[in-house]
Amino acid sequence: MNSQNNHELIVSGIHLELTPSLKTFVREKAERLFRHEERIVRIRVELECDRTEAVGTQFKAKGHIAIHGPDMNATVQSGECHQAVSLLIDKLDRMLQRRHQLQRVKRNHPHAVELDAAIPKSV
Repeated sequence: MNSQNNHELIVSGIHLELTPSLKTFVREKAERLFRHEERIVRIRVELECDRTEAVGTQFKAKGHIAIHGPDMNATVQSGECHQAVSLLIDKLDRMLQRRHQLQRVKRNHPHAVELDAAIPKSV
């Protein structure tokens, strides 16, 4: 599932059948991340269904963003699959915004550098 900027989106299901509408929903939501950050290489979304009797049906969405620099991971749980995907994309978006903000602050605050040699005074 490549978009125009050679971004890669991988959607997989664990104990869950991926319908075409669910794949389309994930792709539409993930486009928001690609629009905000152009340096994303790949996004992998794993949707897992846990059908234990004590909990009921729980959906877990895991996201992994491969980006230039350290990769980013997030996991959310919800009672509904589409809601889990929405929560995951929101969480990844907040993580990308925080990363961008930290890089901008770091860029605007240069560190002092100490020189070993004395600087000659001008006459």
